[in-house]
Amino acid sequence: MHQLFGQVLGLRDLSRAGDLFSLGDAEIEDCLSQALDQIKSISCSPDYLTNDNDQAVVEICITRITTAIRETGSIEKHSVALVGLWESCLEHNLTPQGENTEDTPHTKIASDITSCILQNYSCPSVMALAVPVAVRFLHRGNRELSRNMSSYLSLAAIAQADLLAEHTQAITQSVIGGNHMLLRVLPSVYPKQPDIIHRHLGSLTAMVPQLESPEQQHLIKLLQMVAEQHPLMLSPQVPALVSYLGNPHLTQAVLGTLVDVSQASPSSLVSFLPVLRIAGQQSPALLGHVTKIHGAVGIINEKHAHTSLVYLVSLLGNMEHTFHHSLLQEIRALTDRYPSLVGGCGKDIYRLSNSFSAIARQLGRRLEESNAACCRLGNDKGRKGASEQGLQVNVQNFEGKLREEEVEEEAEEDSPAPQRRYSLSQAVREERREMRFNRSKSLAITEVRSRSVNADNGEDGEGAEQKRDVIISNPVSYQSEQQEVASPERKLTADASAPAPSVEVAKEGEKGPTREKEEQAESDRLFKHLRDNMEKIREFCQELLHRIPIPELCVIEDSNRGCLAKLSFSCPLKGHYCLYSKSCFIMTSRRPHLWIHIMLLHQQSKAKAPLCSNDECVRRLASLWEKTRLKGAHSFPMAMTQQTTPHKKDLDSLQIQLEEVRFFDLFGFSAEEGAWLCFMCNNPEKATVVNQDGQPLIEGKLKEKQVRWKFIKRWKTRYFTLAGNQLLFRKGKSKDELDDVPIELSKVQSVKVVAKKRRDRSLPRAFEIFTDDKTYVLKAEDEKHAEEWLQCINVAVAQARERENREATTYL
Repeated sequence: MHQLFGQVLGLRDLSRAGDLFSLGDAEIEDCLSQALDQIKSISCSPDYLTNDNDQAVVEICITRITTAIRETGSIEKHSVALVGLWESCLEHNLTPQGENTEDTPHTKIASDITSCILQNYSCPSVMALAVPVAVRFLHRGNRELSRNMSSYLSLAAIAQADLLAEHTQAITQSVIGGNHMLLRVLPSVYPKQPDIIHRHLGSLTAMVPQLESPEQQHLIKLLQMVAEQHPLMLSPQVPALVSYLGNPHLTQAVLGTLVDVSQASPSSLVSFLPVLRIAGQQSPALLGHVTKIHGAVGIINEKHAHTSLVYLVSLLGNMEHTFHHSLLQEIRALTDRYPSLVGGCGKDIYRLSNSFSAIARQLGRRLEESNAACCRLGNDKGRKGASEQGLQVNVQNFEGKLREEEVEEEAEEDSPAPQRRYSLSQAVREERREMRFNRSKSLAITEVRSRSVNADNGEDGEGAEQKRDVIISNPVSYQSEQQEVASPERKLTADASAPAPSVEVAKEGEKGPTREKEEQAESDRLFKHLRDNMEKIREFCQELLHRIPIPELCVIEDSNRGCLAKLSFSCPLKGHYCLYSKSCFIMTSRRPHLWIHIMLLHQQSKAKAPLCSNDECVRRLASLWEKTRLKGAHSFPMAMTQQTTPHKKDLDSLQIQLEEVRFFDLFGFSAEEGAWLCFMCNNPEKATVVNQDGQPLIEGKLKEKQVRWKFIKRWKTRYFTLAGNQLLFRKGKSKDELDDVPIELSKVQSVKVVAKKRRDRSLPRAFEIFTDDKTYVLKAEDEKHAEEWLQCINVAVAQARERENREATTYL
């Protein structure tokens, strides 16, 4: 050992300890291990905790030794002595003491050595000695020391995962105890020790809400590894994982994990399909994961396959093209597994259809037919069972009648001779009773067979009831066709007993319509859907009303490119200067299905009870739907129940269309009225300006295109004034020049922004005014001024039209 080191450590000479830093690193390199052993013996002495001098000497010496090791790169040479001193600290108390929670002397020694050792995490020989000791520090109650140790162990896990794998149990328990920094270690050690982590999956999964975002990512990475290698282990954690779908930062990773779990344990996800659909609706980019889960669940049985197919087929017609192939793959897997769901025509549908939307229409129609057939079969079985039960009662009534007649005949045998002239012998009575019983059995068997035939042929319940009445209400004629009556007595008895079954059948006939009404109410798919989602629909409509107005009237019109919805909007306030008190704002849309869906949801939001298919407003919307329905497309109830509310991208497209037709220039949502009011009713203070003749509403310079050619632009600046019922413009730039022929606003057909392609190319601030005989192309100074001119012109045009309507109404 160097002489100075020996003096400082041997004599505990604090006055010479500072001189150690004057020595070169190479001078003391060979004696560093001996110095570390000497420090170990000093720190383990009984009086070390109370001897401030010794503590100061040890602290200075450790600082000098770790500096020399770092500078000379001799960590491997002195690792045994260094780790020995480090491990000796575990034999002492490391928990902070005192009111100020100051670190203990041995905690300071451990902290100084920790960085020197674990910074060399890429050195295998050093880590082999250090890792077992480092793990023991995690449970010694010092949070700061544990945090620093976790940071270094995370680095060690990158290069020395095998060494940490032996201590997976201790690391996992430390994580569960609150040392979340070690979460980044678990993915590295999981392939080596999966069983230990499997035992703690429940506690680890429940920690997700408590973690910061980086720590959540490490834990989700671990769960993804478990799902890929041992997906069944995560089956009990599915409820917790589904609850994390609300976190947008975790949605994609969690859905990917659930996809892997669904392949191994699809039954664990059956009850969570509605939640997954909502997640897919909120994040359309992740619908691929949702479809895979539905495909896996559908494999379980035919019932789940039908539910999954209905959802997948509804997506096929609405999703972007990038998802179509993966979506169709899941649909084909289910139809190949259960071909009866599509009538065995799945392969023909895929082969003959020329587009994904055509495939969706054909599959939707097949699924609807399959569902209807199942419902009809269940109803037929129920009616058949009720019929057999009723016939059994009738047979019992026959037997009761026979027993009563036997009693009467026995009484007749005891009466005087003149009254016994028409009595039958015992043999005749036995023969008659056997004949009647056989006849009742024959009637019952015939009825059951006829009901079976009716069910196979698809006849409805009313037809079957009528046949039943005919068969049973005429037993005498039935007997005459099957068997001749041998004696008058037999015919008389048969006639007497005939009314009994007729009464029974009449009673059953009275119950038929009631049962049929109950079945009809129970089978109203639309009613059930609206009933189950009333609160969600009400919340959606409250939010929707602030973005998109609800049409007052919708008319379906045919065109060369398909059906159009002609929508009419009016102002509900109808004030004195209202723009639409006698008329409506009319627009056409190529999305009639979407508007019909929105109108249905609006009707339901205003109703206190769920609507059903028989309500007048629903029937009107259904009739509009039928006018737009293509061959093979969903029926109105089926289409309205595919999704509770429209997708956000569909609502955005409607809002863009309303902007394009300048709806928002003329209408604005009034929070006070809770409705869309016209510009005048929303801004009554501006009504006097707009309605005052000669008072300009807006004026300024605009450029007018003189020759409307595509490549030759000839613009002329002119001064325009919008006042009263006219748009005035001068021949030159000044307002003092002579007027040109004004534009009569009552003759303006429409005002539109220049078409998108043209606007992108050369007319960023231009708009067009279409009159009966001419089109004006105008351009403002910038887009802001263009918007002001557009709104003012639209308001003035609407006001001019309304004035004409009022004058015409007054004249009439």
